[in-house]
Amino acid sequence: MIATKLRPPIFLIGNYRSGTTITQNLIGLHPDVVTWYEPRTLWLYADPGRHHDEFAESDATEKVIRYIRGRFLEFQLRNGNRQIMENTPSNVLRVPYVREIFPEATFLYITRNPFSCISSMELKWQRTKTLKGVRRTLAVTPITQLHYYVGGFIKQMVVKKILRQKYTPIYGPRYKGIDQDLKEHGKLSVIARQWARGNRRAREDLAKLGNGRVLTCRYEDLMQDTETTLRRIYDHCGLTCSDDIVRAAKAMVDPTRQEKWLRLDREKLQAIIPEVEEEMGFYGYEVPPMLR
Repeated sequence: MIATKLRPPIFLIGNYRSGTTITQNLIGLHPDVVTWYEPRTLWLYADPGRHHDEFAESDATEKVIRYIRGRFLEFQLRNGNRQIMENTPSNVLRVPYVREIFPEATFLYITRNPFSCISSMELKWQRTKTLKGVRRTLAVTPITQLHYYVGGFIKQMVVKKILRQKYTPIYGPRYKGIDQDLKEHGKLSVIARQWARGNRRAREDLAKLGNGRVLTCRYEDLMQDTETTLRRIYDHCGLTCSDDIVRAAKAMVDPTRQEKWLRLDREKLQAIIPEVEEEMGFYGYEVPPMLR
């Protein structure tokens, strides 16, 4: 008989382009885990018209909690009653909201060198959402809220396909004030703030959950020492990491993807160091000598 109780979800908290997808896939190698990739609009159920992604405990009303937990249970049951491993990068700005809805959840936090993130994000800002991506987003969007997102998809297509502008109107976590920053600052500065503000907010909010509730790891460590880092992650999640899983994981990682940020202009990178340097120190990252 299949149980109808929601199993405690595992939430991966991490900024856009911080290695959340590969980390989620590595945890998804476990047969008792099903991954749920970025049901972003589901988290916006409390206020889909909000112009930023910052949600607090007070946004988790009884109606919101009931709806989101219900959708998670549906997903769990559709996928063999396996434990859900969820990843939505914009949740770096709403950890208390997620925690209020799922007090029983396990949390993982991953960070990555900001220069690698910024380089990858800058490329993402240049791309339009694919048809596959649109379908995936709409599939988890409440029918009554579809109109909040259709306009955004159309605007993105107009900007990129008709006006031929280099960047989409917006990509990534929408911190408070991002709209004004986009009017006053260059894209790299805004992207740097997305990394710094997202990391700071997640780091501070996750620390409030107490000892043992959160495991923090760096993307670089997962790439360079996959077995040790992955076993730590599995242990934190209460999962058994078999040798077969380790072998499969090692075949999936690519430790060479660390220096792509060198494609960016040196002076532009130097200009954004004040945006990220303080936050870098919390994770043991240093400004590369070539940028000093």
